[in-house]
Amino acid sequence: MTKEMGWVMFRTLNNRSRFLVIAIILSALSSLLYPPALADSPRTLIRNAALILTMDPTVGTGELGILEDADLVFEGDKIKEVGRNLNGVGAQVVDATGKIVLPGFVDTHDHLWQSLIRGCATDEDVNGWLGACVFPLAGFNFSAADAYAGVRLSTLDLIRTGVTTTVDWSHAFTPGFARGNIQALSDSGLRFVFAYRGSADPAVMDDMRVVKRTLIDPNPRATFQVGSHPGTGASFLPNLMAMAKLAKELDVKLHVHLLENISQTADQPFEALEQAGALGPDLLGAHGIHLTDAEIKILAKQDVRILHNPLSNMRLASGIIRLAELKHAGVQVGLGLDGGTNDTSDMFSNVRAAIGLQRAKLLSANTVPSVSCGLRMATVDGAKLLDMDEQIGSLTPGKKADLIILNPGAVNFAPRFEWISQIVFNGQPANVEWVFVDGRALKRREQLVGVHSEAIVEAAQEVATRIKQFLFP
Repeated sequence: MTKEMGWVMFRTLNNRSRFLVIAIILSALSSLLYPPALADSPRTLIRNAALILTMDPTVGTGELGILEDADLVFEGDKIKEVGRNLNGVGAQVVDATGKIVLPGFVDTHDHLWQSLIRGCATDEDVNGWLGACVFPLAGFNFSAADAYAGVRLSTLDLIRTGVTTTVDWSHAFTPGFARGNIQALSDSGLRFVFAYRGSADPAVMDDMRVVKRTLIDPNPRATFQVGSHPGTGASFLPNLMAMAKLAKELDVKLHVHLLENISQTADQPFEALEQAGALGPDLLGAHGIHLTDAEIKILAKQDVRILHNPLSNMRLASGIIRLAELKHAGVQVGLGLDGGTNDTSDMFSNVRAAIGLQRAKLLSANTVPSVSCGLRMATVDGAKLLDMDEQIGSLTPGKKADLIILNPGAVNFAPRFEWISQIVFNGQPANVEWVFVDGRALKRREQLVGVHSEAIVEAAQEVATRIKQFLFP
């Protein structure tokens, strides 16, 4: 095919398809312009950091594994050394003088396509919001490019705030939607989990198998989960049973929305999960707000993991999680950003909210989570509940080079008084100077690397305009 013929074919595509083609080309070019290491050397030295929070007590001191005035070396996609006065011969050097280094944040529950409906139905609870902004879109003619635009925009927002791993619970409206969604995740450079919302429809289940085998398994940064909703009603239970069975067949986690709104107690989710044989360490429950004492005991006994979404829970008037009781019972809890209802992908604000909600509810500043606990929930605890802690979550030699560098000298953060607390109570996405995933810089000196943000925003706006016209004609 000549270049002219290719251009003619390109011009016959609609705008959404053109954008998908352009985005894929830009992604390929960025991989050439920004290889896994900073430049030609596979070895990178982060030098002279004022503070490194390794999250590994065997590497540094305390539960946050703290090192002061230290260096970190990674080679390719793996951390090699963390300590003082490390050898930088032959390495690319990132000067971290006066800066803070810590693992990238782990977002355990999100819906990345929902950047397309930001600001929708802000005066509704979760049921009203779903009814106005999500459920009707089952009738919207989503293309792969539409999904790509929304998800890609969200990935840029996540990188901006220092998230290096995200779990994207996708509504997967169509097979094309799922593919555009995964393409955007793959192009982002993030480590990701794709949770495919499935059903008992044999065609959908077959597509889930194909997606895992052909799009997820070959990608070393990708993991697959099965998404569902637990309930004993005729509209819920058959799908849950099928999805629990499929998750076992594929040897992946089952990811459900669990007691987010008090009305969902009528769905009898625990009875449904027990009937489906789903209770156990491979079950992830997003939200988990309206839990009884007996249900918390079941979660602890079965090692079911809970994904806490404090910003979303406030926006949707869902309630306040019983976090102290969950933690005291030994339930693993991570933090999620939860798509279009958190109004921001700011993980700093999410940690603050997780701490602040418990203090406000219990009228005590001496409660779970502490500042250190909040930071661990956003990093190593999230990695652990995803069974990814052998790869990520701490700056332990041998783990993946997924890390961020913060600038504490900015006007919102300075001066230095108690930096650990300041990360939580003063930190903002603007303080994130560098973001590395697998040793590749996705954010460099406060700038996103290798992306055309304006084109992505423009494409998302075009889709959002059509969605708004569809929802509110």
